Amino acid sequence: MRVRKRKGAEEHLANHPQYVILNPEDAKGKWYEVFGNNNPIHIEVGSGKGAFITGMALQNPHINYIGIDIQLSVLSYALDKVLESGATNVKLLRVDGSSLTNYFEDAEVDMMYLNFSDPWPKTKHEKRRLTYKTFLDTYKQILPEHGEIHFKTDNRGLFEYSLASFSQYGMTLKQVWLDLHASNYEGNVMTEYEAKFSSKGQVIYRVEAVFN
Repeated sequence: MRVRKRKGAEEHLANHPQYVILNPEDAKGKWYEVFGNNNPIHIEVGSGKGAFITGMALQNPHINYIGIDIQLSVLSYALDKVLESGATNVKLLRVDGSSLTNYFEDAEVDMMYLNFSDPWPKTKHEKRRLTYKTFLDTYKQILPEHGEIHFKTDNRGLFEYSLASFSQYGMTLKQVWLDLHASNYEGNVMTEYEAKFSSKGQVIYRVEAVFN
């Protein structure tokens, strides 16, 4: 999600250390201490403006959520969402999805979400897709045995690619939705992109994939 540079974004993040972890490498292996409890930890890579991570946190107060985005301005808007919501079980990180092992120990994360990731449609950019095999290597390391990735997108090409990537990696496709909003799936929390595209009649795809 590309947005215009936001004036004061860096200061805004720095002023809320209770939500924004500025030195996440220091928290590696200590996330339960950061949250102050032993609840499960779920992360969203590419959290955008925070609608999903905040909605999930409010819906599931017994779970700790970490929203991750590399873009400074975007993360500052996510912080606004967290502050407005009053959720206390959310932390935000400004880091890259390819370097997660720098911030999480093996099996320290219980579940992860990938929502409306950049499709990088050109073949030469395949390695940048968040469901490419090298990213899956990283996710597998920080997730527990049989850890899950829940993936949503409006991009059919990326969805088809991701289903193949998960399968070729040896993952089990636990459940697949070819039209999420027309299904009987309950408890769906929408992202900003999801709300925008679905209002225009765009089909939303979803899959739950499990490492073996």
